[in-house]
Amino acid sequence: MIKLGLSSYSLAQAIRKGEMDIPGAARFVAENGGSHLEISPGMPTLTGNDELIGRIISTVNEVGIEISSYTVGANFIKPTVEEYRAEVERIKGEVETGARLGVTRMRHDAGSRPIPETSYEQFEKDLPAVVDACGEIADVAAKYGIVTSIENHGFHFQASERVQRLILAVGRDNFRTTLDVGNFLCVDEDPEIGTLNNIRFASHVHFKDFHIHRDPPVKDGYIKTAHGRYIRGAVTGDGDVKLDAIVKIIKASGYKGFLSIEYEGWDECRSACTRALKNVQALLDRN
Repeated sequence: MIKLGLSSYSLAQAIRKGEMDIPGAARFVAENGGSHLEISPGMPTLTGNDELIGRIISTVNEVGIEISSYTVGANFIKPTVEEYRAEVERIKGEVETGARLGVTRMRHDAGSRPIPETSYEQFEKDLPAVVDACGEIADVAAKYGIVTSIENHGFHFQASERVQRLILAVGRDNFRTTLDVGNFLCVDEDPEIGTLNNIRFASHVHFKDFHIHRDPPVKDGYIKTAHGRYIRGAVTGDGDVKLDAIVKIIKASGYKGFLSIEYEGWDECRSACTRALKNVQALLDRN
């Protein structure tokens, strides 16, 4: 069974304005028919905030949903060994926070670079250090029964082939990918192809949608892709990503896990997320 829920990042507009907190996001998910909340903190940080962690756990238990994953940023591409080691140790500490939340899934990033620095040659140079970092963190997470993952994110480790290469090189059963079906567009990879390539490695799935343009007249709010197209976050199910076909791919693979909507558009976030949950549930029901 695929479990539909929401990433707290989807409600970042309201959280940053102080109109909602993470426990409030959990209530929002339950009120709108979701079964889980993926916690992407950032605002505020959870590590060291025992009071907030306690309130989150209490709230999800009260409203009857799960915490599906704990998501944190990371970048293991550092100019010095000291900075690299500090980043690895920081993420190990975040694994402990994930364990306190009771999650069995956790996502951290691998490494990002500006688009001009994301060549195949640079990827080959960066890969060994990132492999070592991800493996070391996965070994710590295994002690807590946590599966770690990287998302196809940040341009450098974003194409499906690069994600696969990292997973296979790390070689841990508890190191997988959080497969974001929309993010492949950032490196101009077809989302259906990217999903087909990586669904067997997925420990978690993100549904993100985009409006796609070759050359919009006003570029505010658009992301420029690696090869010069433009994409802007859309209400999930209302954009140009062929989510209907992707649902069929995911179901045919036998995936039976968490699916998080990750909304990052310009519409008001609560109404956008309410519509997105309805859209994606309808896609799941009819396929």
